[in-house]
Amino acid sequence: MEKILKSHTRTTLSVVLTVVLTLVLASTFSLAAGSPAAPGSDDAKSTEKLSASAIQIQPIDPGDVPIPPDFRVAVYENLITQIQKTGKFQHVYRSGDKDAASAPDLVTLTMVTQSFNKGSQKKREVTTVSGSSQITLKVHITDHAGKTVVDRDVQGKVRFFGENLRVTYDFSKKVAKIVNDTF
Repeated sequence: MEKILKSHTRTTLSVVLTVVLTLVLASTFSLAAGSPAAPGSDDAKSTEKLSASAIQIQPIDPGDVPIPPDFRVAVYENLITQIQKTGKFQHVYRSGDKDAASAPDLVTLTMVTQSFNKGSQKKREVTTVSGSSQITLKVHITDHAGKTVVDRDVQGKVRFFGENLRVTYDFSKKVAKIVNDTF
């Protein structure tokens, strides 16, 4: 019985050591793969932050997706507020503001609706499984010369509690984070 126990202990110890060694090697390789890029490489350029003193936010282009006016206005107003909170820009201009033309390094943010689901606040509160509200917009930021700086689909959601318009706040927070990471 003692020989069987010693053999079992050795086998267990061998398996444990193999697993630990594999995990250590895997984490070493993943750290090496995620190491900072050398200056001048393409990876170094992608993490480089841009600078701009002003941003102009355009209203939502609904595209082919029917989106109620109250949601369009709420996205626009929440987005202006959230981008102002980032503190990345000296000026946050609304669409049509003539002062924006004088900003030398102005960037422009446009949005096109990709999908919209109004959901149901009552269903969310009763079941928490159905009734979620969702909005997905293509966010496009260009510099003064028209070069694309950001081009992403951003999704806002309300899954559990909250008004349907809360989806616009979630969306705006995500776009503000993108702006904060980019500039």
